[in-house]
Amino acid sequence: MAEASHRLKAQLQRVIVGQNEVLDELMVAMFTGGHALLEGVPGLAKTLIVSTMAKSVSLKFARIQFTPDLMPSDVTGTEVIQEDRTTGHRELRFVRGPIFANVVLADEINRTPPKTQAALLEAMQEGQVTSGGEAHPLPKPFFVLATQNPIEQEGTYPLPEAQLDRFMFLIRIGYPTESEEMEIVQRTTGSIHQEPEAILKDADILAIQRLVREVPIADHLVRYALRLVRATRRDPGSPKIVQDYLTWGAGPRASQFLVLAAKARALLAGERHVMPHHLQAVALSVLRHRIITNFNAQADGITADDIVRELLKLVPMDASDPATARTLDGVSGGA
Repeated sequence: MAEASHRLKAQLQRVIVGQNEVLDELMVAMFTGGHALLEGVPGLAKTLIVSTMAKSVSLKFARIQFTPDLMPSDVTGTEVIQEDRTTGHRELRFVRGPIFANVVLADEINRTPPKTQAALLEAMQEGQVTSGGEAHPLPKPFFVLATQNPIEQEGTYPLPEAQLDRFMFLIRIGYPTESEEMEIVQRTTGSIHQEPEAILKDADILAIQRLVREVPIADHLVRYALRLVRATRRDPGSPKIVQDYLTWGAGPRASQFLVLAAKARALLAGERHVMPHHLQAVALSVLRHRIITNFNAQADGITADDIVRELLKLVPMDASDPATARTLDGVSGGA
């Protein structure tokens, strides 16, 4: 898997300049079967990153440009009346929408009303579309990679928390460095245009997804992941920064994605089991869109990222965990 990820990243970097962490997180999402939401200002190659990733794997790709007049049936499909010309018999036939693909780019997802955004919910969670009382399974593997612009507010519809929670990652894309921007300009204004080669097939990705779930993780690291997630909730014993600045914390899906993403991160690094730094590396992207800050946070300029970074410092790794302490004592002969 480590070799496959290196080859895949090399193909992506033939088109994409920089954004190494973004590419790693997208590969983690793909190798775990999760969905990702890319957020960044215009011109940072959000759409290009997703389309390039689709070209780097032999998967069916579909792009849905979300607009205010887009209807749910434009995404999932619709039933039409079909007539048999020989018999005259009419019947309803389901015509599949663009969501019936392996990689679905939901471009500018916050530009469409909630009823159309909600059309993705069943597909993202259940891997199927229900129409006329009949369930239509989506192809496997299946990923929704959505983009949104955080600075435009007019004519946008922010994603509801229930749908945000379906995304494994909220990936923030920042501005390139000066040297990276220099290379971007040289590549895009010259006559040479590079295209990535498809190096992975659907069977390869499905095999990697099965492999990720077999990666072992120690119980004390699972408890560490749980403590990170549970620390975001406003309980009597929660950290002061949570009491002061959060309205709602992350739910159980955050714990699941945290562990699953850490397993994929370990394999990408060529390691055979999860280490603490794998959990810490994915914590920001897993948690930032699952915690809701209050007015005090906005007034003091505290963001969700600030809170997650502070929790990574405050939440103990293992030594203060009573269960882990007992295990260590047993190993050392103290119990």
